[in-house]
Amino acid sequence: MEDYSQPVLAGDAASDYERYLNTEELLKLQKTADEWVHRDELLFQVTHQSSELWLKLAWNDADEAARLVEEGDVQAALRLLDRAALCIRFLVQQLDMLERMSPWEYQEIRKVLGHGSGFDSPGWNELRKVLPRLGQAFHAARRAEGLSVRDVYVRGREHEDLYRLAEALIELDEQAQLWRMRHYQTVARVIGDKVVGTQGTPVELLGRLITKTSFPELWEVRNDLTALSKEEDAGEG
Repeated sequence: MEDYSQPVLAGDAASDYERYLNTEELLKLQKTADEWVHRDELLFQVTHQSSELWLKLAWNDADEAARLVEEGDVQAALRLLDRAALCIRFLVQQLDMLERMSPWEYQEIRKVLGHGSGFDSPGWNELRKVLPRLGQAFHAARRAEGLSVRDVYVRGREHEDLYRLAEALIELDEQAQLWRMRHYQTVARVIGDKVVGTQGTPVELLGRLITKTSFPELWEVRNDLTALSKEEDAGEG
């Protein structure tokens, strides 16, 4: 009879759980207590490191979704886009943790960040690279059907997959906007909104990035649809 108390995977950790997840290495990625300038460095590092892991999943799923759309498998792409958007939602929620730091005590942590900045987030930057590919794949798919962006919505019941793809991209874009907004609010709450960040960037610049979108044509079509509806109402009158 198999002894389930003994690990079978390669490695030195005490259990297969620890071996598979590399928990020994993972839990050594944060500073130790004797290295902290303030004990909230642990909170700060855990929040940002876990954010990078969620972003890694988000951009990998989004990249695979783009490939699937290019190959015509929209249904499979939709499942991955839903997961990518949920990853960003988790990021937004995690920012609550940073607001549990004292603004004054955070100043001690800030002194040891060097020029570290969220602008250098590898996960966020990879996601930003993937989003244009997603947009291009969507437009190629709807052009192949002879549809304008407006048609995708007006005739959405005839082209359910394309409609759902457009809405999945909007959802991902909206979550990215919410993250930018929440990130700005968090930074303003912790260090202020009229100061310069660790990389020499004014915090107010973060506020101006809130309205940035990756799929502007999918937002603009809402205005188009409202105008179209009014035109039809006027014509009926």
